[in-house]
Amino acid sequence: MSEASASLPAGMGVKRRHSATGDRIFYWIVLGCGLFVLAALLAAAVSMALSGFQALRTFGLGFLTGTQWDPVAEQFAGLVPIYGTLVTSALAMIIGVPVSLGIAVFITEVAPRSIRGPIGGAVELLAGIPSIIYGMWGLFTFAPFMSDYVQPVLIDWLGPIPGIGALFSGAPLGIGMLTSGIVLAIMIIPFISSIMRDVFLVVPAQLKESAYALGSTKWEVVRDIVIPHTRTAVVGGIFLGLGRALGETMAVTFVLGNTHNIAVSLMEPGTSIAATLANEFAEASDDLYRSSLAALGLILFVVTFIVLAAAKLMLLRMAKQRGE
Repeated sequence: MSEASASLPAGMGVKRRHSATGDRIFYWIVLGCGLFVLAALLAAAVSMALSGFQALRTFGLGFLTGTQWDPVAEQFAGLVPIYGTLVTSALAMIIGVPVSLGIAVFITEVAPRSIRGPIGGAVELLAGIPSIIYGMWGLFTFAPFMSDYVQPVLIDWLGPIPGIGALFSGAPLGIGMLTSGIVLAIMIIPFISSIMRDVFLVVPAQLKESAYALGSTKWEVVRDIVIPHTRTAVVGGIFLGLGRALGETMAVTFVLGNTHNIAVSLMEPGTSIAATLANEFAEASDDLYRSSLAALGLILFVVTFIVLAAAKLMLLRMAKQRGE
């Protein structure tokens, strides 16, 4: 026994041994939790890869580049749902990110303190609404509104414009890519705006007060102080919202139209990977059909993984540039 240990009271030595044992137990518990996440992720990837191997072996790269989806003839290709997934997610981000930023800035910098709590609570309440409720609302309320008031105006005003007019041509059906993108945007806004609001609130007050003292306006403080100080967390929140948009199922299934064709116009119906899986998995009657659906799930998994990995790399690069 060392001289230092001998000089400690007996009770303190026992307490230290118990503390060291507790630390080891805690370490193994949290290590197990972390490994469980990795194991679940790997198991999901392997399961989908094995299930989709038959379709990928049968159709090869044509599964990614073809547009035919005919269960009767046993011809399957995933380009149409992949296209629908990417287009609707892109529309959701184009609409949702600016709105989320505006909500977060309003709550943290503009709104009176008396209404910040109610507005923030209302935004968070949107995040708790089940996606099927959004889908039903989209089909029975929002789609008729789009068909009667929004899409005819877009077709009349933007349809004749060369170039972008092709995006707004066709009949005002109500359902379609544009409607799905807007519904998805409404669904991801609570997640992105909540993250932005939380990180905006931790900006040191001294920085903003110094900028105001130098004569900066609220817009200049937000542009030059708040957003640069929190850009890493803001980008992370945006990519988390994109991950939610890529994998959303029920809401998109209700309002997308679920037709296997590729159309340039945003007014036309289409399908997505998640919607195809939700609509057809129960009807898959043979092994090749089920394997094709599993291959679509694998593609969605890979796309989502790539998006989140790119977000992580971007965050690391931004942190490195800032010297963190």
